Amino acid sequence: MPELPDVELYKRRLDAHALQRKIDDVTVSDARILGDLKEAQFRQRLQGNRLERSRRRGKHLLVQLARDGWLTLHFGMTGDLCYVEPPDAEVPYDRVRLIFAGGSLVYVNRRMLGRVGLADDADAFIAAAELGPDALDPAFDLAAFEGALDGRRDLKSVLMDQGLVAGIGNLYADEILFQARLHPKTPGRSLSQARRKALLGTIKEVLQTAIGCGAGAEQFLECLPQGYLLPQRHDGGACPRCGGKLATLKAAGRTSFYCPRCQREPA
Repeated sequence: MPELPDVELYKRRLDAHALQRKIDDVTVSDARILGDLKEAQFRQRLQGNRLERSRRRGKHLLVQLARDGWLTLHFGMTGDLCYVEPPDAEVPYDRVRLIFAGGSLVYVNRRMLGRVGLADDADAFIAAAELGPDALDPAFDLAAFEGALDGRRDLKSVLMDQGLVAGIGNLYADEILFQARLHPKTPGRSLSQARRKALLGTIKEVLQTAIGCGAGAEQFLECLPQGYLLPQRHDGGACPRCGGKLATLKAAGRTSFYCPRCQREPA
């Protein structure tokens, strides 16, 4: 599933190739990706329009239109955003295509679990989606993080709750906890002030490192630094720190990979 690093890379791709360009045409190959939005309305709002600027909130990408609101993109389990030349270049699982002179911005989604839509106001959209602060936003500081930790849940559940902090999914939650040497089932409220501050720093460092390496949740993991868990996050994987066999457990309804030696289970 695309997580914050993936969506930030999609944002940068869109910024580099599609901003301030007139949309000559719009194609929708499968209108189910629009949800309740009518295809004719979607095409009418975008055709002849321009993409002015983009912003990201967690796993959501929002793009302000020159007129009439915002384009909203969520990538679900298998979404991607690519730019192709020439404009009609074939892309597998192409769902929505914005066509410019010389190229196209293509929203791709194999399993149809994402959504493309329109919103009148970005802040209202974020509020309606009940998204917490973005994990890389300066507003997500120690005070905001402590508020998230003081509940009764384990760290894996806290990190994956988009209403508490937006952008971290199953894979990067595992990486963050591995780098912090914390077991996924550690109660958030059990952490000392020093451990809370250190974990917040690890969250930001891991996500920024992934973006800088061009690595997503499932793509280009080989670009991550040595000592990162994700390239070994599979059955039979070995801990990149101690060499021991990785273990799994269920947390927040998802499978967590961790090292039982380096991430001791809480008493």
